[in-house]
Amino acid sequence: MRLSSIATFVGTFTAAGAVSLVSAYFSAGVIETASKTDVLQQLDLAGLTWAEVDTNGLQVFLIGTAPDEAARFQALSTAGSVVDAARVIDQMLVEEPEDIAPPEFSIEILRNDAGVSAIGLIPKATDREELIEGFAKLAGEGEVSDLLGVADYSAPDGWDTALSFALTALRDLPRSQISVRPDLVAIKAMAESEEHRRRIESGLARRVPEGLKLALELTAPRPVISPFTLRFIIDDSGPRFDACSADTEEASQRILKAATDAGLEGKSSCTLGLGVPSRRWADAAVLAIAKLAELKGTSVTFTNADISLVAPEGTSQDVFDRVVGELESALPGVFALHAVLPKAPEQSEEGPPEFTATLSPEGKVQLRGRVSSEIARQTMDSYARARFGSDDVYTAARVAEGLPSDWQVRTLAGLEVLSSLVNGAVTVTPDNVAISGKTGNQNARADIAQLLASKLGDASEFEINVEYIKQLDPTLGLPSPEECEAQIVEIIGTRKISFEPGSATLDGSAEDIMDELSTLLKKCGNIPLEVGGHTDSQGRESMNQKLSQDRAQAVLDALRERLVPVRAYTVTGYGEATPIADNDTEEGREANRRITFTLLKDKLEEAAEAEAADAATDPATNDPEASGAGDDKKDDNADADAAEGTKDG
Repeated sequence: MRLSSIATFVGTFTAAGAVSLVSAYFSAGVIETASKTDVLQQLDLAGLTWAEVDTNGLQVFLIGTAPDEAARFQALSTAGSVVDAARVIDQMLVEEPEDIAPPEFSIEILRNDAGVSAIGLIPKATDREELIEGFAKLAGEGEVSDLLGVADYSAPDGWDTALSFALTALRDLPRSQISVRPDLVAIKAMAESEEHRRRIESGLARRVPEGLKLALELTAPRPVISPFTLRFIIDDSGPRFDACSADTEEASQRILKAATDAGLEGKSSCTLGLGVPSRRWADAAVLAIAKLAELKGTSVTFTNADISLVAPEGTSQDVFDRVVGELESALPGVFALHAVLPKAPEQSEEGPPEFTATLSPEGKVQLRGRVSSEIARQTMDSYARARFGSDDVYTAARVAEGLPSDWQVRTLAGLEVLSSLVNGAVTVTPDNVAISGKTGNQNARADIAQLLASKLGDASEFEINVEYIKQLDPTLGLPSPEECEAQIVEIIGTRKISFEPGSATLDGSAEDIMDELSTLLKKCGNIPLEVGGHTDSQGRESMNQKLSQDRAQAVLDALRERLVPVRAYTVTGYGEATPIADNDTEEGREANRRITFTLLKDKLEEAAEAEAADAATDPATNDPEASGAGDDKKDDNADADAAEGTKDG
C-alpha cells in the first residue's frame, strides 16, 4: 500500500512535467511565430524590405544587408519597438560604400575698405597660400580673414577657370561680394558712378569664359545733378525730352506719365540723382508739361527751381495769359516761372546773324559766321585749339557789328558742347542754339541740356538733335573697324574656313570658326567688309573663279544666318588670280585655297565724309583771305569754298 502511494505520487509529477514540457514547447513556438510576424510587418511598413527576421525562442535575429548605417540603425529601432530590445540580436551587414562623392567646392569673398574675407571649401589642388597672398595685396593695410577649408579631392571641372575669373573681377571692385562655384560666379558690387558701372559690366561680360555662368548685380550711387534739369519739347517732330531728372523712381514715373499724356511715344527715362531743389519737383514738372501740351508747344525748361516756358509763335495772347496764370497759381512756392510768347522776327536784308562750328569724324573743326570783335575771334580760336588740337582747327569767322551782348558766351558754350560729340555741328543765332551730331554717350542729350541751361540761363532756347551710336561708346569697349579686321586675322590664325572638295558647302570643321567670327562681327557693326574667295590653279580658270565666288557667298550666307549685320559686306571671287604660295606643290595649293576678309577703307572714308556733310548745316570755307571781311554774300561764298576744302582733306 505504501509503495502504491509513492508510485502514484511520482507518476502524477512525471505526467505534470511532461504536460508542462509539451505546453512550454508549443508556447515558445507561438511566441516565436508571433514575434517574427509582428517584427516583419513593422519593418515592411517602415520600408525596410531588405531586412529578414528569424527567431529562436525569445531571441529575434535581424538578418540582411543594409544600404547604410542609418538604415541598419532604423531596423534595430523598429524591431525594438515591437519586442523587448534586449531580445533583438543584430546579425545585419552594411553595404560597402561606393566612392564617396566629392564635396561641393565654393568660396564667398567679401572685399571692402576694412580688407578681404574669404570663407568656403577649396580643393587641395588650389594653392591656398598664393590665394591668401593675392587677397593680402588687394587688402593693402586692411586685414585678410582666412576662413577657408581644404578637402583632399581633385578640383572639379571649371573650378580653376571660375576662381581665376573671380579674382580678376575682385581686383576691379573694391566694394564687392563674389560667390564662386565651378559653374557660376555671382558678383554683387558697388560702382563709383553710373559710367563706371556700365564700363565694369561691359568688361566683365566680355571677359567671362565660355561655359561659365555670370550673375551680375552692380549698383552705383546716385549722381549729384547740378543744375537739376528737365527740358520737354513739343515741336514738328513731336514731343520729346532733351533732359529729364528726378529724385525718386516714383517721381520719374509720374513725369514720364505726364509726358505720355502729352503725346510722347516710345521709351524714355529720367536720370535719378541728388540735388533736387524741392520735394515737390514731380508736382511742378507734371503741371508744366500739361500746360505745355495745352499750348501745343514749344518747350518748358527746369533749371533747379527756375522754370522757363516758351509758347509757340502766334499763340493768342489771351490763351497765353490764361495758361501761364493757371500754371503760376498751381506751382509750389519755391519755383519761379518765366514765360515767353515769341514775336514774329523782323525781316532784314542781311538776315539774322549766325555762327556755325562743325566737327568732322576725322576730328577737323571749322568755325565760320560772325563774331563781335577781333579779340572775341582770337578767344574763340584759342579755345577751339585747346579743345580740339591746334592742327585741327580752321577759323573762318568775320567780325560784325550789332551782335547781341551775350554772343561770345553763346558761341563758346556751343564750342564746349561740340567738344562732347564725336562729330557734329553747332549753329548759334540770337534766339537759338542748335546742336546736331553723333555721340557715344547715352546721356549726351541730358548733359548738353544741363550745360546750356547753366551757361545761357533757363530762359534760353536751344535744339538738341544728337544720335547715340553704340559703336562709339567707350564704356562698351567695341572694336573699331581697323581693330575688327585685325581681330578677324587673329581668330582664324593658322586655321582655315574649309569646304567640301570641289563644292561651296562648308564642312563641319568650319563651324567653330564661323561661330567665333560671328560673335566678333556682331560687335563690329555695319562696317564695309569684303569677303574674298580664292582657289588654286588646278582646273579651268573660269570654273575656279565661279567656285571662289560661290564659296565667298556661302561664308556671307553663314554669317547672315548667325544674325551678323552684313548689309555693307561685299563678295568677290578672285579664283586663282591672287596666289600667296607656289601652286606646283600640294602645300602651296592648300595655302592658296582660302577665304579672306578685307576692310574696304575707301568706302569707310566715303561714309565718314557723308557724315561730315550731314553734320554741317552750311558749307564751310578753306580760304583764309575770304573770312576776314565782306558782306554776307561774300561770307557765304567763302563758306562754300571751305566745305570743298574739308572734303578734300
